[in-house]
Amino acid sequence: MASFADSLRDPVTYAIPVFLVFIALEALSLRFLADDERGYRGYEARDTRTSVLMGLGSLVVNGVARIFALLGYAALYLVAPVHLDAHRWYTWLFALIAVDLLFYTEHRAAHRVRILWAAHQAHHNSQRFNLSTAVRQKWNPWWELLVWVPLPLMGIAPWLIFSAFSVNLIFQFFVHTERIDRMWRPVELIFNTPSHHRVHHASDPEYLDKNYAGMLIIWDRMFGSYAEERHRPTYGLTTNVESYNPFRLQYHEYAAIFRDVRRSRSWRERLGYLFAPPGWQPAAAASELSASARAITW
Repeated sequence: MASFADSLRDPVTYAIPVFLVFIALEALSLRFLADDERGYRGYEARDTRTSVLMGLGSLVVNGVARIFALLGYAALYLVAPVHLDAHRWYTWLFALIAVDLLFYTEHRAAHRVRILWAAHQAHHNSQRFNLSTAVRQKWNPWWELLVWVPLPLMGIAPWLIFSAFSVNLIFQFFVHTERIDRMWRPVELIFNTPSHHRVHHASDPEYLDKNYAGMLIIWDRMFGSYAEERHRPTYGLTTNVESYNPFRLQYHEYAAIFRDVRRSRSWRERLGYLFAPPGWQPAAAASELSASARAITW
């Protein structure tokens, strides 16, 4: 039981004071040192408060989910054909790379499958981009927990899976900023950087669904989802939610899916609203919207 309790300790929790210090430093730098020509929007009290509340809520939800996930991973780990020694450096390296690759996979799916996007969009619905945006986390972690199922079967100890992901999240905190421009070229080639991640949070058409990396941008370069930052992004969703209510920001897309599924006329439409990319519409509805747009144009 002591070992199990130790496994529930999230390194992200211990990093919270560091996060708060860097958020304060960034806010001060934007207030007193920012170049107005760059168009920095800085911090806004309601937006920051909402992000922090969503982050605190995610700690509670993820803490509960972690209990059940650890039990399931432990059962899978017991039947794994091999157990990797968690005290070897190469096991940690393998775990970090495996978790990062699976993060890329689940992150990409979360942008391309609407029912998954309904959870993930909570992280994207701020129209600002600063370190407080990093803590604007979803309250529905079920998808990423499911994606990690192969890891215990590969012999990675369950506690190491969570530790590796915590390292990944702590790394990602520091790429949510406009105060760092481009980094040294070799770093930009291999690692996720603020420049890469600004593209990911953009709603500009040329930036949509790009740069899914957690720690290593090499996955995007390998799998064709990389885009370079060529101009300052427009942050937020393609259709923004004008609210600071954490519950609405977390669950509005689920409500929209429910409405779309309820008015669907076939199983094909129902499945499309659930599993097609965000913004998908049946061909007939899309044609009607296109005709309406042409009529308005002319």
